[in-house]
Amino acid sequence: KMNLDGILYNPYLGQNQHFKKEDVYDFKLEQTKDKKVLWKKLKGAVEKGEKASLKVEVSNTDRAFGSILGSEITSRYKNGLPEDTITLNCTGAGGQSFGAFIPKGLSICLTGDCNDYMGKGLSGGKITVTAPAKRTDKAEDNIIIGNVALYGATSGEAYINGVAGERFAVRNSGATAVVEGVGEHGCEYMTGGRVAVLGKTGKNFAAGMSGGIAYVLDVENVLYKNLNKAMISIEKVDNKYDKKELKNLIEAHVAATGSELGQKVLDQFDMYLPHFKKLIPNEYKKMITLSAKLEEKGLNSEQAQMEAFYESIGVKH
Repeated sequence: KMNLDGILYNPYLGQNQHFKKEDVYDFKLEQTKDKKVLWKKLKGAVEKGEKASLKVEVSNTDRAFGSILGSEITSRYKNGLPEDTITLNCTGAGGQSFGAFIPKGLSICLTGDCNDYMGKGLSGGKITVTAPAKRTDKAEDNIIIGNVALYGATSGEAYINGVAGERFAVRNSGATAVVEGVGEHGCEYMTGGRVAVLGKTGKNFAAGMSGGIAYVLDVENVLYKNLNKAMISIEKVDNKYDKKELKNLIEAHVAATGSELGQKVLDQFDMYLPHFKKLIPNEYKKMITLSAKLEEKGLNSEQAQMEAFYESIGVKH
């Protein structure tokens, strides 16, 4: 609180404190790679809305890489730019919050690995993380990104050529993601979007998941041991719409990352398909079923979804 003399009063400490400008923390944004490299070289393309690409080496000290560039795009284009207008081809190690909040039109492709919070708040942009071509092990056997990737993502795409750490896609509300394995608490509190996991999950998968759909490749039939079943249904991928959606997700993953595992699944799709499990929240399933019926009665997709939502929560509209 501030009194009439401009003095800050902290009610918890019970003392007056003068505001000292020299004590304000300097985040040194001008020294970030976004300001020193990205904005300097891409400012013209962003302002004109023209396609451009840039090769950049990154290290784990480059935190929130791409976020400032993304904010410059958002400040000029409310709905972002056309897909892949600005592409950053990165090599090295992504720091914390790599690609956080990036908007539509900005794509970041990383060859290397990445720290925690990758794609936090993803807002329409695209992130791909690919294992280096020269390696002695399988990409799907190694963790390539850290914990809490895609936390609170609202839209956009992410393709991960390897395994993610814990709490992958927590609170995801609209982004699409494909990954080759996840740690514990994957898809926790997810409310929308699509996630395909081409491998194992850790414990407590789908806890509190109230929306969206997750497809999990469960070759060893052990997924049931790791699921939090409180709010979800477990189904086979057996209708033509789900089959098409799943195949499209894997095709996009292979196109973005060159995933050997993804290509193997595509080459033998009919063989792998029975091993996929579709996880869908019970209430969400009711809503999309009702929405489909309303569309059949003549409502457009948006109207049907809104009416279905209101009916699912017991509100007359």
